[in-house]
Amino acid sequence: MKGKTISIIVITALLTLFLVANNDAVEFNFLLGKPVEVSKLIVIGICILIGFILGFIAGRPRKTYSSYNEEVEKNYANEQKNTLSDEDRDYIS
Repeated sequence: MKGKTISIIVITALLTLFLVANNDAVEFNFLLGKPVEVSKLIVIGICILIGFILGFIAGRPRKTYSSYNEEVEKNYANEQKNTLSDEDRDYIS
């Protein structure tokens, strides 16, 4: 196995042990309404899930746009059109 795979397995196991150890109920205050008794397991699990989603969105590579690429393609297309000499054009026609 690769090091990355082993580290993911270890982190997942430690996270699971952490969640199992913290399964008692706590008061969770929403912005509106009364405090609600919720398991720490659910609160921490949701926070971890949101963190993974935000990390994935922030870490994925972006598509870059460069006007330089368009200029190269334009010049390349123009070069291909003008590859025949005048003698070759006379011969073809």
